[in-house]
Amino acid sequence: MGQPHFIIFANEKGGTGKSTTAVHTAIALAASGHRVGALDLDQRQRTLTRYLENRDATMRRLDKRLAHAAYEVLEDQTEAGLEAAIARLSKIADVIVIDTPGRDDPIARAAILKADTLVTPMNDSFVDLDLIGQVHPENFKITKPSFYAELIWDSRTQRAKETGKSVDWVVLRNRLQHVTSHNLQRVGAALDELARRVGFRVIAGLGERVIYRELFPKGLTLLDLAELGEVGLGHITARQELREMIAGLAIPGRAEIDEAPKAAAAG
Repeated sequence: MGQPHFIIFANEKGGTGKSTTAVHTAIALAASGHRVGALDLDQRQRTLTRYLENRDATMRRLDKRLAHAAYEVLEDQTEAGLEAAIARLSKIADVIVIDTPGRDDPIARAAILKADTLVTPMNDSFVDLDLIGQVHPENFKITKPSFYAELIWDSRTQRAKETGKSVDWVVLRNRLQHVTSHNLQRVGAALDELARRVGFRVIAGLGERVIYRELFPKGLTLLDLAELGEVGLGHITARQELREMIAGLAIPGRAEIDEAPKAAAAG
């Protein structure tokens, strides 16, 4: 088995939907035929772990197999512990999704150095944009990259020197509102300008929908519509957003996402 493809979800700001997006990505990739491992670096909040534990409980309760990922939380918060956890998951996975804490953290920085795909979810606001780029207060143009962009730049440079591999940095516009506004357009224009300067891609993430908060207790995702009971147009639209997000991440070897039980059993 070759080296897994590492997808690292990282943002030092909380409240960006990072763990929810990481879980949906892991399950969507599992549904497309990947063998997925998920590593939760936040041993205090354990949001990704709790989500997947809830999913396991739902599968037992329904006596039904759903797309799933092998997962663990990093209890040994050292670089040696990180390497050991990655080694364990690498034996059974061709994609490893790592969810980092929403704070500056030395182990998160070590994980970022592993990234083949680095995903930075952000809410669609200038408050979140400030993490990666400062804007002029009058014309909303980028004045300079912020500390986090410089951190990622340094990490990408170090990885290139050590391994000769590049990092696909993706900034994910999460919690997009479903109406056009001047603020949304200005944030989008600033992100596009910063992307050209710093070197990341911008794709749409998951919209602002109540359904995401309701899915957590059962550990379900938008690919599990058959388990959700009554399904409305909003659910279908949200599922399409998820499909487009996964396609935008461009993970190697991705197959067509299939929610059918036969695809889930392939994990």
